[in-house]
Amino acid sequence: MGKKATVTKKTTAKQDWKLDFLTPKYIVAVVAMIALIILEVSHASPTIIFVVACVTLIPLAAIIGQSTEMLAEHTGPKVGGFLNATLGNAAELIITLVALKAGYLELVKASITGSAIGNLLLVSGLAMFLGGVRHGVQKFDQQTAKHYATMLFSVVMLFSIPTIFIHTTHGAAKATINELSLGLAAGMFIVYGLGMYYSFTTASATPLSRPSAEHGHKLWSVQKSGVVLVASTVMVVGASEMLVGSIEHVLKSFPGISEFFLGFIIIPIVGNIAEHIVAVQVSYRKNNMTLAMEIAVGSSLQILLFVAPALVFASLLYSHQMDLVFNLFEWAALIGTCVIVSRVSDDGETNYFEGGILILLYLMVAWACYELPVMG
Repeated sequence: MGKKATVTKKTTAKQDWKLDFLTPKYIVAVVAMIALIILEVSHASPTIIFVVACVTLIPLAAIIGQSTEMLAEHTGPKVGGFLNATLGNAAELIITLVALKAGYLELVKASITGSAIGNLLLVSGLAMFLGGVRHGVQKFDQQTAKHYATMLFSVVMLFSIPTIFIHTTHGAAKATINELSLGLAAGMFIVYGLGMYYSFTTASATPLSRPSAEHGHKLWSVQKSGVVLVASTVMVVGASEMLVGSIEHVLKSFPGISEFFLGFIIIPIVGNIAEHIVAVQVSYRKNNMTLAMEIAVGSSLQILLFVAPALVFASLLYSHQMDLVFNLFEWAALIGTCVIVSRVSDDGETNYFEGGILILLYLMVAWACYELPVMG
């Protein structure tokens, strides 16, 4: 009986692996990755490679997120919340690291603010709008909303310092700006560390950690979660290299598309769309606006407090150091976004009207971002 039970378990485990890998996102990821490799080896049009790379990265980002959340389910709520939050932006971090290595500093910096604004306006807006259409007024903890607002305004203050500094000094020396950016990046890591320590030592969570959206689903083993996470990460690195390698040709072929637009709109959508869908789903299907807001706001804070300083320090490995000076458009859009999202959520209630406003604001920002190079 014991041997039969063992054989049955092994057979079931093998079947589970096959069933999981026959789902649409795994099939699309594998087929798209194979097609991408063939296109790269055959020296196909860089524009086609760029498009296929974007398509490949979308399901891969979803797979990284799923395997991370499955792994987090084995570690307990504290460590799991840390893993979910920290690795939630892994795909975008990898893409921007590859772009940073290639010298696309404007694209990398635009992706930081674009990702934060996209999460706060587009993702929160879609969650509020679709959830509101289906469930009416949705509620979440008002104290948590105040915590979100405090964190967002603190981060915006940190990000404002170099931008204000360079404009008030009418163009400070590059070395001074770099030193200031390194100091602020270190400060952001400290804030991030304090936030994580607080979430580990208190009963209440912070926006820097969140529960798993996979909770209650069929749980993977630690081994399976780890293997899928590593494999998908390796594939993201490869796809990112091919995507970044095609950017220069895309910019030359389509003069209306700027490096800034790619970084502000395209890269954040490609790297974060899987997490965006999860946030909208938990609001629409499960009427769980609390988790939807934790994903949207938490992802923005992760980008600003973890990914941005990580990129600043990573740039020290290259000949081109990245600073934290942003153009006035990015700066104003980030401040305005934090203000409106904080005001919309400060009463602990959301509805489809508020969500619709946030979506419209994002579309206006995206349009202005597209027109920005034309306006000079």
